[in-house]
Amino acid sequence: MTDLHPVRRALISVSDKTGLVDLGKALEGRGVEILSTGGSAKALRDAGVAVKDVSEVTKFPEMMDGRVKTLHPMVHGGLLALRDNDDHIAAMEEHGIGGIDLLVVNLYPFEAALARGADYDEMIENIDIGGPAMIRAAAKNHGFVTTIVDVEDYDALLAELDANDGQTSHAFRQRHAQIAYARTGAYDAAVSGWMAEAIGEANPRRRVVAGALKQTMRYGENPHQDAAFYVDGSEREGVATAEVHQGKALSYNNINDTDAAFELVSEFRPEDGPAVAIIKHANPSGVARGDSLLDAYQKAFDCDRTSAFGGIVALNQPLDADTAKAITEIFTEVVIAPGASDEAKEIFAAKKNLRLLTTGGLPDNRAGGQTIRQVAGGYLFQNKDNGFIGMDDLRVVTEKAPTDAQMEDLLFAWKVAKHVKSNAIVYVKDKATVGVGAGQMSRLDSALIAAAKAQRMADQIGLDQSPAIGSAVASDAFFPFPDGLLEAAQAGATCVIQPGGSMRDDEVIAAANEAGLAMVFTGMRHFRH
Repeated sequence: MTDLHPVRRALISVSDKTGLVDLGKALEGRGVEILSTGGSAKALRDAGVAVKDVSEVTKFPEMMDGRVKTLHPMVHGGLLALRDNDDHIAAMEEHGIGGIDLLVVNLYPFEAALARGADYDEMIENIDIGGPAMIRAAAKNHGFVTTIVDVEDYDALLAELDANDGQTSHAFRQRHAQIAYARTGAYDAAVSGWMAEAIGEANPRRRVVAGALKQTMRYGENPHQDAAFYVDGSEREGVATAEVHQGKALSYNNINDTDAAFELVSEFRPEDGPAVAIIKHANPSGVARGDSLLDAYQKAFDCDRTSAFGGIVALNQPLDADTAKAITEIFTEVVIAPGASDEAKEIFAAKKNLRLLTTGGLPDNRAGGQTIRQVAGGYLFQNKDNGFIGMDDLRVVTEKAPTDAQMEDLLFAWKVAKHVKSNAIVYVKDKATVGVGAGQMSRLDSALIAAAKAQRMADQIGLDQSPAIGSAVASDAFFPFPDGLLEAAQAGATCVIQPGGSMRDDEVIAAANEAGLAMVFTGMRHFRH
């Protein structure tokens, strides 16, 4: 096997016709004989490119609605034959098999059919058979055959041919063989994942996850870690599908925190009024609803002005000029919103390092989906936490019932607690967080931290007393002992929302009654590790 191998004969069979004619003309101009099938052959021929139908080579017509056209020794022999193997060459000569030096194939649009919600029968017809078989054959024989599976690589192919007098290098063929196998792997992952869902197989024997590279990064969580961002092709609004209007490239931590921020703020639907979440290290430093976005931003900022510095800001409505102006008064890493006015973009333009992302809408946080986490030797899969609690789901368990205003704050606090690392304690007053305790080993510690932050908020914005006084408090899981609940009461909370379900619920309820608290149970917890 030599490093360089000439491309004299190509087989082109593509579903996506983008760039096809230009590629065909360019190959023809370089003296390459072109074989093709079906619609690809017609498009090339209509453009004046000389094409030989694969059926002329195989001596078999395309049949069974195109299901059988390339599955033939005249095709696969031409792809798989080792050009430096005397036995292979002899077999080619005996059976009249011509070598194929270049394969250009992209697959039936299975993923596109899946995205538009095609029915079962249409999905089956969009499963490509001949394409993956040819790709795998050509990629296996990359010592001699070049395999191109992505439209974006057409220019690179032509540049390679020009640089090497109509030949491709072994390194080029190797690289594109790897790309080819990744493409067929991703395709099969999409098919198997769809079929598992279609037949109700919640935990199939094997799972395959695939992604397409969106961005390489300078480093990961820390400078000594390599990192890259891959997307799964879903159309869920968020950081993966957002338009980036300005600022330097997003880092690994930026993407993680921006996703956390936008998922949290999406709990608050635009029609229910403006809401803002400020995130630091995947936890909220402040979340609020307001009469305007500016009002909501100011309330969220006031919750923890210290932590808001260098944070991520997420909005549930399009960014306006007044809010943009307020955000630029401190250093902010990223702002993500459904949209942004021209005036807001102009204000941000003066902050070259501030990233502005717009998504076109909010994701549906009640929709399905899965989360994946790697552990040593494996992966943990689970359904997304799309649990929802409404007013009718709450059970009052204390002698005192919450007022309507308290109920609103309790539900607000509950939505926020869902997005705080466990153990989570969240104090809320007037639909704004006033203290957040996150990620502690005991619920009591989280309650103490949240109360301390509420006092710091009072000191920072000049309040006469802690805003935790008169607040609602949410706990993401049950209070195993009364101590955390009593700490919240001591901090000034007047009502509590928690899942319930502890062996000591009776003790906790008794403690709440003695402290004069109103308390409701949700029957649902929101651990977030």
